[in-house]
Amino acid sequence: MFYRVEIEDYVRVSPEFFALPVEEAISVQLKNRYLNHIDKELGVTIGVLDVLNVGEGIIIPGDGAAYYKCNFNILTYIPEIQELVFGEVKEITNFGAFMNLGCIDGMIHVSQTMDDFVSFSKSNALVGKNGKRILKSDDLCLARIIAISYKGDQPKIGLTMRQPGLGKLEWISDDKRKSKNKPGPGEKKPEKKKKEK
Repeated sequence: MFYRVEIEDYVRVSPEFFALPVEEAISVQLKNRYLNHIDKELGVTIGVLDVLNVGEGIIIPGDGAAYYKCNFNILTYIPEIQELVFGEVKEITNFGAFMNLGCIDGMIHVSQTMDDFVSFSKSNALVGKNGKRILKSDDLCLARIIAISYKGDQPKIGLTMRQPGLGKLEWISDDKRKSKNKPGPGEKKPEKKKKEK
């Protein structure tokens, strides 16, 4: 989910930015510090939206920089379990697919790509044995987050496309079209009229 978060922090403004107006210098430093910053509490910082207020600056002897206490808003993305995500497949491997979700990547294990026996083809695609569905790079997909781990530098996002209404967008359209032609519960298929002789 995307969030607008207000933060209060001390911002260090390097001497090279002293010629700029204070708010502009702070904005530059905030972008350098927070853009693409990953934190378990804040998620992935996508951007610094605005600086709300700036306190008095202080200088710490021996540092040379100025420190300002300020409040500012950032835009963050925090992945959540069971969240539906839209993305583009960036890479196919023999163990699954990597999907770009915009600001972060997720991984779909080969067993979670489709409800079929899946094999890795020589053309770098995942192919379903019975349904003959093919997943390849640049395919647009709808998936669900099923696992999140913050170990290491980048969070690891586990995805599935094995639930109804998920998968490659073409598969979803095909499934909808097929379900329109199927009779609902308790309905009978329309009978074909016999030709009279």
